[in-house]
Amino acid sequence: MSYSYSYTESSTFTITHARHMAAKVATDLKRMQRLYGHPSDREIADYEAEVIELLKAGYLGTVTYGFRRDGNWIEPTLRYTAHDLAGGSANDDDPGKIRPGADVAGAVFYNYLTYSAAWDLLPSEEKDAFKKRMPFYRTGAPEPGITGYLTDDRTYSSGGRALNRSSVRSY
Repeated sequence: MSYSYSYTESSTFTITHARHMAAKVATDLKRMQRLYGHPSDREIADYEAEVIELLKAGYLGTVTYGFRRDGNWIEPTLRYTAHDLAGGSANDDDPGKIRPGADVAGAVFYNYLTYSAAWDLLPSEEKDAFKKRMPFYRTGAPEPGITGYLTDDRTYSSGGRALNRSSVRSY
């Protein structure tokens, strides 16, 4: 006689999951603020609110926060890439570990966002209505290059989705 067992698990991504991951992004930004003076508390709150809404709706592709000099990202800059775990699992690392001591003289704090494939499928009026609910209205801009390279260093996950964090490093 033989027996077989099966196990099924389903997960629904909720606003609580989105808040969990966005709080880790906000914590990273707060650490950047302590080390480099930017972004402001108000900007951090706005970025967190935006990430929550974009994650919940499934519209976040990447979002990058950091310093730009001569049109290029420099260290310290953080890029978050959203993806669905598709039944897999990922680490849920603690936020932080922003390297101190980078040269930000002459640089400005900047952020850049790309949307997911799900966003691309929306009619333009739905995109516009969604953007109007955000803390600020994003418009098109060229994506900055990178002075240095990106290195994956953290993963924040919850509810079957994840944000992979990459940091810009100098050569």
